[in-house]
Amino acid sequence: MIHVTSHDALLVIDLQNDFLPGGALAVPDGDAVIPVINHLTLLPFGQQAASQDWHPHAHVSFASTHGRKATPDHWPDHCVAGTHGAELAATLHQARIGMVIRKGRDPDVDSYSAFMDNDRATRTGLDSWLKGLDINRVFITGLALDYCVRFTAIDAKALGFETIVVEDACRAVGSDPQATWQILAQHGIARAHAADLAGL
Repeated sequence: MIHVTSHDALLVIDLQNDFLPGGALAVPDGDAVIPVINHLTLLPFGQQAASQDWHPHAHVSFASTHGRKATPDHWPDHCVAGTHGAELAATLHQARIGMVIRKGRDPDVDSYSAFMDNDRATRTGLDSWLKGLDINRVFITGLALDYCVRFTAIDAKALGFETIVVEDACRAVGSDPQATWQILAQHGIARAHAADLAGL
């Protein structure tokens, strides 16, 4: 059993309408994580934070911007700032979320990680916010495991946080997430199930 304390933070990554069934870039079975994450929000985390893709029109990550079909590097238009697709899932319990990071706002740079843009130069402020609140361990949930969850977890570990990905609170774009779990393990990132977590 893993005991959650006030030095722990719950990170909810990109649980947005466009990544849920019916959305522009739906993650298979993505809505299945919502009740799991809602259960986790009831645990005594010191802080809870969420991230949102928050893209301008004609963002560099959009296939339409380049006049080509969608690929793993150029996605369908999604999570355009201010649209319904960019909103957090309505059924996500948000009462204890103390910070929302909006990432991918630069039209010329994508941002998978909730900690920094893909240019590896621009930070979102999440790191300093968590450290300023004496957080030393993060539990990462959300969408999608093989992209934004993975990059967030790797950055969290590199920035000095003990990092745990909650397996049943994530879903992947790809059909076989084992390669992602292997990459995370190589970075010293642990995995757990929601049932493994409890309050003191």
